[in-house]
Amino acid sequence: MTTNVRPYPQLRKTIAQRDRSLRDKVMSLEDAAKLVADGETVGIGGSMMSRTPMAMIWQLIRAGRRDLTCVRPITTSEGDLLLGSRLSRHVVTSWFSQGIMWGVSKVLRHHVETGQATFEEWSHLAIGMRLRAGAMGVPFMPMRPMLGSDIVKIRPEAREISCPFTGEKMLLVPALNPNLAIIHVNRCDAYGNAQIDGLQFMDVDLAMAADRVILTTERIVSNDQIRRAPDQTKIPFFCVEAVVEVPFGSAPHECYGVYEPLMNHMNYYTGLVNKDPVGGLKTYLDEYVHAPSSWNDYLNRLGMDELLEAARRGRSVLND
Repeated sequence: MTTNVRPYPQLRKTIAQRDRSLRDKVMSLEDAAKLVADGETVGIGGSMMSRTPMAMIWQLIRAGRRDLTCVRPITTSEGDLLLGSRLSRHVVTSWFSQGIMWGVSKVLRHHVETGQATFEEWSHLAIGMRLRAGAMGVPFMPMRPMLGSDIVKIRPEAREISCPFTGEKMLLVPALNPNLAIIHVNRCDAYGNAQIDGLQFMDVDLAMAADRVILTTERIVSNDQIRRAPDQTKIPFFCVEAVVEVPFGSAPHECYGVYEPLMNHMNYYTGLVNKDPVGGLKTYLDEYVHAPSSWNDYLNRLGMDELLEAARRGRSVLND
């Protein structure tokens, strides 16, 4: 269970200890991975197949990290990689599938049914409310929706109460403050001021709730450029510990306005693991995670033609 709700003074102390200086935080994927310790709770930005910080997950697997508790609002194929690599054995989410087209993850089913991993299910809103509480520094948030589902029966961490003002039944969900968040963004400056195009999902609350944040970004821009559109800056520099420039950093998933999902590759992947959740995933990890010499080599293995086509389709969203 992930209900270690921290007292407010402890949260304030953690925030006060953050380095708020405007310093260059740019580093490599390899160096950023060194900031992650085994056993930590890690929030993963984006949602479903959108802005997944795939490059950072890829590097953490290569670095041999283990036993992370991973939190994501909606989990797809990246969750398979988390479990199959042993990077994580505990996933906290509202939905775990390989995508709408391919059904429930057979990798998840194998790992949970054999006792190799645990799947902690909350409603989608509950994940958001828990992160919102964590971002606000309060111990819980009230909500109603889970009261109408069986999820509440398997989540004893949530507490039913009567509203002191109306007498209505309410559900309190505990705050969630990950040790670390990994978030992929469209662009940011070297200090970590990040701008996100399209849906933000729960990334702003995740960044504010986490003790520290690693940003991967499609491109690093100047602070002057960030200041030209300050309303687009969603994650402030003082939350961020590291900035890594990784073009196509969500591939084979999408980054809004830059590229769409690489569907040919996703069809190949799901065909592989749905046929054999253990052997198929091992083959995939060997070929696409462990064998490449670099992230650029990984992209080459995905195929330049498919990357360019995904980029063409991604840009057309904004241009049409």
